[in-house]
Amino acid sequence: MSTANLVKMANQIANYFASQADHEQAVLGVRNHLQMFWAPSMRKELLAWQIEHHGADLHPLAQEAVSGAGWGA
Repeated sequence: MSTANLVKMANQIANYFASQADHEQAVLGVRNHLQMFWAPSMRKELLAWQIEHHGADLHPLAQEAVSGAGWGA
């Protein structure tokens, strides 16, 4: 899967959880969704992309979810 598609999907997930009033719960919602429904290779690819591009074009909730997840690059 292309990294552009991973970024797009992560942003869609983050937009869904952005409606939650509690910011930390929104971040956890994104992180948990990625953990449950994405293959480890997809998560690692997104994390590597985020590190390389400093999170450009990635929703802030997705940035927080990915950077604090401990998936390793």
